[in-house]
Amino acid sequence: MVEYIVIEDAAGLAAASQSLASGVGPVAVDVERASGFRYSQRAYLIQVFRREAGVFLFDPSTIEDFSPLQEAIGDVEWVFHAASQDLPSLRERGLEPPVIFDTELGSRLLGHERVGLGAVVEETLGITLAKAHSAADWSTRPLPASWLEYAALDVEHLVDVRDKLAQELAEQDKTEFARQEFQAVLEREPKPPRDDPWRRLSGLHTVRGRRSLAVARSLWQAREDYAREQDVAPGRLVPDRALVAAVLADPQSKQALAGVKEFNGRASRTQLDRWWNAIVAGREATDLPPDRVPSDTLPPPRAWVDRNPEADRRLKAARPAVEARAEELRMPTENLLTPETLRRVAWTPPAELTVEAVSAALADLGARPWQIEQTAQVIADSFVASLNVDPDAAEPTS
Repeated sequence: MVEYIVIEDAAGLAAASQSLASGVGPVAVDVERASGFRYSQRAYLIQVFRREAGVFLFDPSTIEDFSPLQEAIGDVEWVFHAASQDLPSLRERGLEPPVIFDTELGSRLLGHERVGLGAVVEETLGITLAKAHSAADWSTRPLPASWLEYAALDVEHLVDVRDKLAQELAEQDKTEFARQEFQAVLEREPKPPRDDPWRRLSGLHTVRGRRSLAVARSLWQAREDYAREQDVAPGRLVPDRALVAAVLADPQSKQALAGVKEFNGRASRTQLDRWWNAIVAGREATDLPPDRVPSDTLPPPRAWVDRNPEADRRLKAARPAVEARAEELRMPTENLLTPETLRRVAWTPPAELTVEAVSAALADLGARPWQIEQTAQVIADSFVASLNVDPDAAEPTS
């Protein structure tokens, strides 16, 4: 049974921070959120482990200021599993690592078939972790002891895993690959908000007409406002499919809306006035949304042969070559170079198909130096070879 200390106040935070500052080596950090239950992505538990200090579980719902913890561990490496998921929640609380090691990403670069935390711990240390509470509502208070033990186990072994993976990375000459990838995760800017987030409604493709789209937009916004107010995940109030069903049903009265069987969810009837008012507002809107919005999304590769046959030939030549290079490096192709990056450079290649020009194009698309070093020559050679491919002999790109 893992030993841990739950920290719920400033005095406990000060003592824990002092212990962690006196610890040795990197710190393992994890965050438990309440995704799928709460509107926010805030941290509801922060777990920290350091050798010769132990495991501490911090409750952000009762601790306002985490600066003592930041001061205690802000100058050492933080070890995560899937850091990109935890960094935003930590930054909300003023916790910022100077450098990270990501055991999930490291496992991918090493070509491990399974990269979930339990699988990585088992493969590297031979220890089996129970994952019984991974989808729990961590905003629950008080947190059950079994949940707390699960949370403590998430960090107790993470530094040992880090050391094993670091050794593997060195043996495969991938230490620098990993360093660049970890730094990229740390420096990645958050995605800007979507202009029309309501267009992500599942099933919206079945809605026809600008007026109906305006109603869908209005319902989505009403749900969003209420979800934020209640701090509840929007889909737990009224699912996407129910909002779309209300649009398609085109009810002519509040009573008719209540009679739409597919319009369900825990707030579908208790907030009926809210939803009916949103439908009315959508019908009366003057700023009707367009049926489609401009996008820089590339067409699906299967359409390239007709839309841009030269790009089609470039992609057909380069993709298997990059896949072969990934296989040589014993890592997934998407970690060597994302499919989107390869598609974009194939669709709009540099004017000169040289290694230098391809390298610059990859850098502009966000590829890291190690990725460019491993793929630029391969891509340039493939693009040149595609110039000599008989267009009539080319197979359709899938």
